[in-house]
Amino acid sequence: MFEYLGDRLSNAIKNISGMGRITEENINDAIREIRLALLEADVNYQVVKSFTDSVKEKALGMEVQKNIRPDELFIKLVKDELISLLGGDEAPLNTKGNPALLMLVGLQGSGKTTSAGKLANYLRKKETKKPLLVACDIYRPAAIDQLKELGKQLQIPVYEEGKNSPVDIISHALDYAKENNNDYVIIDTAGRLQIDEKLMDELKSIESTYKPQEVILVIDAMMGQDAINVINGFNEALNLTGCIVTKLDGNTKGGVALSIRQLTNVPIKFVGDSEKLDGLSKFYPTRMAERILDMGDIMGIAEKVEDIISEDEAKNEAIKMKQGKYDFEDFLKNIKQIKKLGPLENIIKMLPQARKMGLDKVEVDPKQMAHVEAIIQSMTPYERKHPEVLKASRKKRIASGSGRSVEEVNRLLEQFEQMKKMMKMFSNGNMKMPF
Repeated sequence: MFEYLGDRLSNAIKNISGMGRITEENINDAIREIRLALLEADVNYQVVKSFTDSVKEKALGMEVQKNIRPDELFIKLVKDELISLLGGDEAPLNTKGNPALLMLVGLQGSGKTTSAGKLANYLRKKETKKPLLVACDIYRPAAIDQLKELGKQLQIPVYEEGKNSPVDIISHALDYAKENNNDYVIIDTAGRLQIDEKLMDELKSIESTYKPQEVILVIDAMMGQDAINVINGFNEALNLTGCIVTKLDGNTKGGVALSIRQLTNVPIKFVGDSEKLDGLSKFYPTRMAERILDMGDIMGIAEKVEDIISEDEAKNEAIKMKQGKYDFEDFLKNIKQIKKLGPLENIIKMLPQARKMGLDKVEVDPKQMAHVEAIIQSMTPYERKHPEVLKASRKKRIASGSGRSVEEVNRLLEQFEQMKKMMKMFSNGNMKMPF
């Protein structure tokens, strides 16, 4: 997500690195590179022009202080402009209502039904709410079955009445929700291959009858600039309150996410960042801007970790890391927890300067994780607590017991020691952020 754009922006900023001050002469090349990077990322031309004009005007009007390098100042300026472009502050869900009614709309293939399940899962896990999914896509074959299967996997109830009128289904679903104390009713409406009058009339009827707290458009990031036309088409007929942008974890240029707010004034509320059913994240403009600029998303990592590790456990591990007492017992437990986070490479990409260090191209084979687990499980409890005792004979026994080679055991021990040092530096606050 945004790796290519981020690399191009970083290269543009390098053009003024080492300069004594920002001038029109030395900034022109950087602005040109930024313009090309945004255009190639499929950002709308009007948005690109407005963005680069604003960056240039503000950069030339800035006074560079003696203790701040020009490129650092320029990075901050680009970051602030990106945050503004992405919408500034995050846009929270409107949860007023008893229950709150959230209507998802979109074209076929945008990931609307899956997003309904992911949103229900998010609200239950992050906000400890009790959601109800409502199947109102009565036209697409198997759409109701798909939602029911998602509900079954997530253990979230799904209300459906087959091919009945969506307006009637919602009326009965609201009664059901009140009887069962559901906080949210999430409506999966019908999608179409393109915007058409019949689709809009049905959606307008639902909106005017029930006045949902949220009307959220699910849009596929891979649509490119045509996504803006889709958003405007829905927004002309409905009062859109926000967007969910799906498939941002794929090989998409992501330019649509940088164009939506300025061209449609519809805020992005969530992004789909993995295929898993917990792969929906709240959209934070500041965090997204920092990820684009390779500043990482430590808060994002922390939130993912919060789902699998308690606050007390985290505190205890932080103390161990600081004291250098982190051992293979802790490591084994962490491996099992990490596997619950989803693909490890997605987490690695969220680290500060991940692209600069080449970590964005890391691919983690799940089999390698299994090999590491096997090696650690072949150690005795004492050896896990005291890896310094692992000499040649012990290593040979561990290799034999795990079905791996002595070289792999040695490699794991070396990597473990490097990781301990890095963790200690992080916990002591010695690892500096790029800005």
